[in-house]
Amino acid sequence: MSSRESLPVPFFDWRALWAERADAYSRILSDTAAMGGFILQGAVDAFEVGLEAYQGGGHAVGVSNGTDAMLLGLRTSGLRPGAEVILPAHGFIAAAQAIHFAGGRPVPVECSPEDGLISPEAVERAITPATGGIMVVHVNGRVGPMAEILEIAGRHRLPVFEDAAQALGARLYDRPAGRFGAWGAFSFYPSKTLGAFGDAGALVTDDEDLARRVRAMRNHGSGPDKTIPADCAEWGTNARIDNLQAAILAYKLGWYDDAIARRREIAARYHAAFAGLERLELPPSPEGEPGRFDIFQNYEVRCDRRDELRAHLLARGVGTIAQWGGVALHQFRGLGFDQHLPLADRWAARSLLLPMNHLLSDGQVDRTIGAVAEFFA
Repeated sequence: MSSRESLPVPFFDWRALWAERADAYSRILSDTAAMGGFILQGAVDAFEVGLEAYQGGGHAVGVSNGTDAMLLGLRTSGLRPGAEVILPAHGFIAAAQAIHFAGGRPVPVECSPEDGLISPEAVERAITPATGGIMVVHVNGRVGPMAEILEIAGRHRLPVFEDAAQALGARLYDRPAGRFGAWGAFSFYPSKTLGAFGDAGALVTDDEDLARRVRAMRNHGSGPDKTIPADCAEWGTNARIDNLQAAILAYKLGWYDDAIARRREIAARYHAAFAGLERLELPPSPEGEPGRFDIFQNYEVRCDRRDELRAHLLARGVGTIAQWGGVALHQFRGLGFDQHLPLADRWAARSLLLPMNHLLSDGQVDRTIGAVAEFFA
């Protein structure tokens, strides 16, 4: 066993993220900086072209982070002031914040008890004359139930937006996350499957005019020459992607599928090891449903003794996280939410994220599996 495999298993090893290819990263940052172009230069163009190719088309716009991608997407989508946007309670608060600051009202609904994704039945029940859109959140690297959501949206003439922050590369029937609705927003926070060394994000859309407007909005309403025209028609802001981060992301896209393959390999090992533990509920396996390709941003398990399991794993050197602090979106009562969502409450109280990233060694995976098995034994 190597020294690394005998060490504790952090939930995420931040230093290893750089050490993995430190020489290449140093060269990229040095070369990019030496060119003297730090804002919206060639590295941004290269990253956007690479992301478009990876997504199989569309128009990609790099922005400062995933939250700004959603905010600018909503602002360009004609969301009327006060309009309700339905989204899952099992999701990060960023989507609700984007809706709020775009002038809308977020309406959290129940999640599916099988995978924690938005429930189409709950969406249908939540639609009112005030509804202005549906925001699907692709949690844990798994695409939401898009066929059902798009059918509901079509009947009610509602736009669909995608928070795909955790799902770059995930597919449903060969269609990638972020390419189902009006637009998809992505985050490249360092711990994401495709992570920068700071904040970064992108919006991908098939709507060329929407992409043009987002590209202008991210840079104070500027035109293609990056200057603000005298007849500027967009209220813009500063939501530019950093040129250095774009250069790193463009490089990482070149071997991103290898990182996903490693995550799926680890997920398969977890699933095989834990399948016989009756008191532990697992996410769908990598090969669990034909037509799906999950990238396993997270491996989220559930059990009634969640906090005891977490303490047991910590004592054995295995780090875990209760996703989003164990708080479902509708539980932020101070923000005005008052929904009664027992399924989402149960999910938030019982779920736990095990270590899941491509940097884990086989020995670290074995150690995690052994510690979980010991608890349930």
